[in-house]
Amino acid sequence: MKLSVRAFLVACAAATALAVSGCSSTEPAPQTTFVWLDGSQATTSDLKGKVVLVNFWATTCVSCVKEMPQLAATYEKFKDRGYETVAVAMSYDPPSYVVNFAQSRQLPFKVAIDNTGEVARAWGDVKITPTTFLVNKKGQIVKRYIGEPDFAALHQLLDKLLSES
Repeated sequence: MKLSVRAFLVACAAATALAVSGCSSTEPAPQTTFVWLDGSQATTSDLKGKVVLVNFWATTCVSCVKEMPQLAATYEKFKDRGYETVAVAMSYDPPSYVVNFAQSRQLPFKVAIDNTGEVARAWGDVKITPTTFLVNKKGQIVKRYIGEPDFAALHQLLDKLLSES
């Protein structure tokens, strides 16, 4: 029993470290199709050449709601430099709630509804919200955040990625 408790504590510490610092990698972003609130679509390939933040969220997630103003401010700060934000609502989130949330808060970036859960599965079977991926211009995932990112560090990384050719 002590081993199980110890393993649990180690896992919790690791999860906390992930939430604070995120994970770095350079794996290719999965090929997925995002269905926007207006019914139009875009694929991961359509976003290549831009630095893209893909945020999995839910209207019922307190941390997600808390970080949305900072995601919007980040988008506004970097959008003219080739930066895009994609907010993917989880499959269990009723579409009417997502639409209401996006409209009432005047989200300035694209919001997708993942009705089937296919997008979340493709991006590593995302179940925890918020989970955020940062994709470079080459279409590679360079950072994954579980929980709210450190926005000052994220802005520094965005400056670096947006400066790369």
